[in-house]
Amino acid sequence: MTTFLLATTSVHVTAAAADYLQDRLDPGGDDRVVVVAVSEPDAPARDAGDAVNVARSRLAEFVPTTETRAGDPVEELLAAVDDHDPDEVLLGAGGDGDEIGETASALVARIGRPAVVVPPA
Repeated sequence: MTTFLLATTSVHVTAAAADYLQDRLDPGGDDRVVVVAVSEPDAPARDAGDAVNVARSRLAEFVPTTETRAGDPVEELLAAVDDHDPDEVLLGAGGDGDEIGETASALVARIGRPAVVVPPA
């Protein structure tokens, strides 16, 4: 069994990660997907909820576990990694698309496990 933690702050990251996971998850297998959406302080409150809804829709056959957190995305996602102990973490590229953003960079440097940075959908 592989546990994937999809760390997201937007519907775009969630859609890109769902596309990535479609080819990696076995519908009859025991893989687990945990979606953690963080509501950023300056973002509309509904962004994290919409991101979770996209995951529920796009990954419905795998019945993802979902949760929404509020606060600093790096700290909240590090806490989620500690809570769920995933085998692999999926992150959005962030930034302007040419390089990964600050949040993804900080997480990759600190999570101590494999991470996949998905490009925008």
